[in-house]
Amino acid sequence: MVLGDGYIQATGEKNARLRLEHQAPHKEYLKWKANLLPNLFQGKPSFLERTHPLTPKTYYYSRLQSNASPVLGKLRKVFYPDGKKKIPKDLAKFLRDDIAFAIWFYDVGCYYQRDRCSYLYLGRVSRAEAKIANEAILEKFGLQSSILDKKNKGFALYFSKVESEKVKKIVEKYRVPVMAYKIPL
Repeated sequence: MVLGDGYIQATGEKNARLRLEHQAPHKEYLKWKANLLPNLFQGKPSFLERTHPLTPKTYYYSRLQSNASPVLGKLRKVFYPDGKKKIPKDLAKFLRDDIAFAIWFYDVGCYYQRDRCSYLYLGRVSRAEAKIANEAILEKFGLQSSILDKKNKGFALYFSKVESEKVKKIVEKYRVPVMAYKIPL
């Protein structure tokens, strides 16, 4: 979750909490993710609106925050060593099973029907971090990808038509109806 839309927020020197935010129509996905970690998440999502500071457009989203935990505090130090999200050198050890990839893809992946290819957006990370992600995904899931610099969007991993079929097999195992549009057809 941290590799995608999740954010680990410090709540003190040793503790942190996991904040999940998704657009309002994806609230069922938010609940699905929270149900994977029932010991961390109690309560219901809150619904908020945010107006873009430069445009008059208003966005509606749902948010759920976990309880504070020293385990999340330790993870924060790994993924936010200087306060900014980083991809750790030992990423592969955090990708224990394919549900980790499925969530990552649901959060920041996309499938392009026209070209029958998929992308996993990494954000504004360094090329070295993108290489770590590329190698970890190959090692853990057997998915071959290429690193693309998407300029303003940061780096992304590109999966060819053949590799997108493999992506589909992983993500389909964890089908969340509201997120099905992201699964390669």
